[in-house]
Amino acid sequence: MNMRAPLARVRGHGSAKSGAHHWWAQRLSAIALVPLLLWFVASLVFIATADYTTAADWVRSPYNSALLILLIGALFYHAQLGMQVVFEDYISTPWLQVASIILVRFLAILLAVIAIVAVLSIALGTASGG
Repeated sequence: MNMRAPLARVRGHGSAKSGAHHWWAQRLSAIALVPLLLWFVASLVFIATADYTTAADWVRSPYNSALLILLIGALFYHAQLGMQVVFEDYISTPWLQVASIILVRFLAILLAVIAIVAVLSIALGTASGG
């Protein structure tokens, strides 16, 4: 016969160990994305019909390139967090769940680095124009 209270039996088990951190990270990245995406969409409206030189000059602005890098980082981080939740909720095979989370995390890092290098390449003037 177990004399422990139900709360004492479950304390320290389950998703409550890191769930709050994950929840906060996803909410904070979403909050960061709101002004960044509004800025990006507004900027695209103004440079939508511009030629390559004008668009490259826009990216070369330190303000715009810094905000683009922040947008890329926040976007891929938020997407990776969201996909992790989907995998944890809908993949019941433990090894496949872990493998999927690791694969998406590596892909998010890889794609974010490629996008950031592209922005830096244009911002530093090393990209060839079209």
